[in-house]
Amino acid sequence: MEGRIRYLVTHNWAKKIESVDYLSKQQRERSSYMAGNRWVWKSYNNLFFNETQSKFEESEEKAEPEDEGGYSWRKEVFFLKRDYAKNVQYDGRTILGKTYLIEDTLEAPKWRILNDLKEVAGHVCMKAFLQDTVRKQKIVAWFAQDIPHNGGPEDFFGLPGMILEVDVNDGAMTLTADLIELKKLGTELDPPAKLKGKKIKQVDYDQIVKDHIKQRKAEEEPWFWGIRYI
Repeated sequence: MEGRIRYLVTHNWAKKIESVDYLSKQQRERSSYMAGNRWVWKSYNNLFFNETQSKFEESEEKAEPEDEGGYSWRKEVFFLKRDYAKNVQYDGRTILGKTYLIEDTLEAPKWRILNDLKEVAGHVCMKAFLQDTVRKQKIVAWFAQDIPHNGGPEDFFGLPGMILEVDVNDGAMTLTADLIELKKLGTELDPPAKLKGKKIKQVDYDQIVKDHIKQRKAEEEPWFWGIRYI
């Protein structure tokens, strides 16, 4: 089994800012003002997969027209490659203007599987919960056992079925599968060629994120200005 899953990614800036508990009400209102009138914006991401591998990356498809107020971000290096048979990850990430190549052993998140059910993209999914220890976020995932793959979007994997939806901090950000294509892949799982960046381990990347969050807290600013929310 191989193919592509397209995820609709929805960012809710009001909920993101509201979740920053170290800011006062006045500071949250100021941050909301800086965000402008666009409280919600959407984009697409792709997950390519076969029986033993996956690669998650941003999509060239537009979820909303840029000329109607959608943001246009500078293209940065971002892909998350997983080889589940070999238990290794190979990621390319740009954070704070620097590109890092992360090569490391996979470490599955510590999920708690619950009894709730709901339908996502035509598949009955089970619910799982995770407490993120780096960004201190509540993660809810919905996985489909009838798609026998332990992959998923972003850094989320390790459940007994493909993850088709992720909710971060009660709707501050959601990723929902809206298109599932089972088809023969070509080079979609290959990482970009001749990619340059500093080679680090996952623990090093997590420390960069933690240091940034600590600095933004000291400056009394939302920590997610300048880095990915998840």
